[in-house]
Amino acid sequence: MAPTMAVANSKAIAAKVKEEEELRKKNQELEKELKESREREEQMRKELQKIWERLRVTEEAEERLCSQLGELEAESVNQARDYNAHILSLMDQLSKANVLVNNHRSPAPISIL
Repeated sequence: MAPTMAVANSKAIAAKVKEEEELRKKNQELEKELKESREREEQMRKELQKIWERLRVTEEAEERLCSQLGELEAESVNQARDYNAHILSLMDQLSKANVLVNNHRSPAPISIL
């Protein structure tokens, strides 16, 4: 009966060894996947950090552009006012010149300035 027990015992040992080997292999695969997952996570974290930095720079640029746009709008309003005042001044000069021409009908030259 001892040889039969020895064979059965060696089959059980062989099955356990095979099962342990399969578990080791599965464990190694899981560890490899975990490592790759952590590397991807770290890479994505770095990429997110770069994107946040680009966003910050973009927002600062937007603020500067808005400020410059406001300054240009104010300058254009001032230029439009100056231009309007200049046109009104020219219209006034033209009106005065017209009055002088209409009131003074002599052959002598007229100075309007």
